[in-house]
Amino acid sequence: MLDRIIRVDMKNLNIAEEKIGHDYKQLAGRVLSSRLIYDEVLPYADPLGPHNKLIVTCGLLAGTTISCANRLSIGAKSPLTGGIKESNAGGIAAFKMGRLGVRAIILEGIREDNTWYILVVQKDKVFLQEASHLKDKGITEKAQVIYQEYGPRAGLILIGPAGEKRLLTAGIAINDADGVPGRFCGRGGLGAVMGAKHLLGIVLDDTGCRLEEPVVQELYKEKVKELHQNILTHPQTAEIFPKYGTAAMMEITNALGGLPTRNFFTGRFEAADKLNGAALYNTIRSRGGEGKTTHACMPGCIVRCSNIFADEKGSKIVSPLEYETICLLGSNLEIDDLDTVAQLNYLCNDYGVDTIEIGCAIGVAMEAGIIPFGDKGAVLNLMQEVVKDTYLGRIIASGSVIAGKVLGIRRVPAVKGQGMAAYEPRAIKGTAVTYITSAMGADHTAGNVARANIKHHLKDGQVVASRNAQIGVTILDALGFCMMVGPALKGRSILVELINARYGWDLTTEDLEKIARDNLSLERAFNEKAGFTKVHDRLPEHFYEEENPATGTVFDITEEDLAEMVF
Repeated sequence: MLDRIIRVDMKNLNIAEEKIGHDYKQLAGRVLSSRLIYDEVLPYADPLGPHNKLIVTCGLLAGTTISCANRLSIGAKSPLTGGIKESNAGGIAAFKMGRLGVRAIILEGIREDNTWYILVVQKDKVFLQEASHLKDKGITEKAQVIYQEYGPRAGLILIGPAGEKRLLTAGIAINDADGVPGRFCGRGGLGAVMGAKHLLGIVLDDTGCRLEEPVVQELYKEKVKELHQNILTHPQTAEIFPKYGTAAMMEITNALGGLPTRNFFTGRFEAADKLNGAALYNTIRSRGGEGKTTHACMPGCIVRCSNIFADEKGSKIVSPLEYETICLLGSNLEIDDLDTVAQLNYLCNDYGVDTIEIGCAIGVAMEAGIIPFGDKGAVLNLMQEVVKDTYLGRIIASGSVIAGKVLGIRRVPAVKGQGMAAYEPRAIKGTAVTYITSAMGADHTAGNVARANIKHHLKDGQVVASRNAQIGVTILDALGFCMMVGPALKGRSILVELINARYGWDLTTEDLEKIARDNLSLERAFNEKAGFTKVHDRLPEHFYEEENPATGTVFDITEEDLAEMVF
């Protein structure tokens, strides 16, 4: 059950298949990708060279229709941070992998010729198909061409032109339940790693596949029903997330003074009510047409936090429009218009770049005076420079840190080479602790505490809150769960019971937590071998010295405080 491992040697175009080993038996998702990277990738390897590997994994419940349980994890040594990296996304790829019984696809080696490929995984056949005709096409067009051959129900994992060019902001797209390739493993430049291997995409065709029945069927059915009932009765998962999606977070962060604005200069945006969850919901509903709220990105999801954003005529612009993107391409640039953000989002998606990193880089360019803050037309033109691959566009597409160095800007919102997500670190200090201490760099999905019941402006309790969040989210990443299910879980026992019922195991909640803690320690150990030190566990200097005007606070958590972060 979910025991196939597929190894693809891109240099020699060889494919081998093996059963998952005993040491990896209970590992999946992020913890499997990180373990494989730790075991098989040289810490000092060139991220875009022959010794790095790209690991595609699903969670232990992939292929089922349990709500929120079909998240896909992709890992490698990051060309953006230089450390270990995992990025995950929704969509249907993990669902297809689960039905195919494939727990991991390991991509090895690189190609240095002019030939490009797609990998096709079917029930009884796995093969590489020459696909050079897809090179230079946007992700949307790539998907349509592949659908013509393999049908609209195939799961797709794709890179765009940015990945082909090995740009450091390049992400990896996954198609959703509607066939739209708009779910992104965006962080860390993993699309560039895939591009270095000359692999344009992975096609997951589960035709003829039948998911194996759980070992303890009655208990499994009981626990699935219990989880779904919890989701349908919790206010956040039953009402707030379906209606407003991730954009509901903007109300919280802006009130806390933690909404990044004007290249993270401040944490409050006067026009936030034009971008927040209510604005997004009302805009989509009033326009009708192809627009939609309460949208599921993966099979079985009953939270349905996604959306389809349409223009004034009702024609779809992008799906989905998420909080992180609305912030980094909206308030961070002083853009107060959802239509502009949606257009920027679509351009990023089709070219195949991370909206968070691009938003940070454009913010740096604005601080450098390349274009003014708040100028919608200028931002769209700059994004076209990225898509057209001009010299300026290349600078932006190389990420916030490189943009800062080239443009002579020191106030760059990044940790370990990666741009910050949509949580201002002087106001939401627990998430800033995660930025600092996570092996992933400035990544909110590594342990976000913005919703935690703590006093966010004070230093007390932040390290403990971050530690707990990092452990909790690693458990979800291991199982393939979306973090949006979190409020409805009521503890971790139901997760263990689902896994035990499906596989016939006897794990405890303590076992699950140990798997997560061991993984966090392992990720940190890889980075240390790669040359990371305490010097890398810091925010940029100005966050310690310059007050956030919205809160009057600086980041004041010390190295001694951070010593509590032991997993």
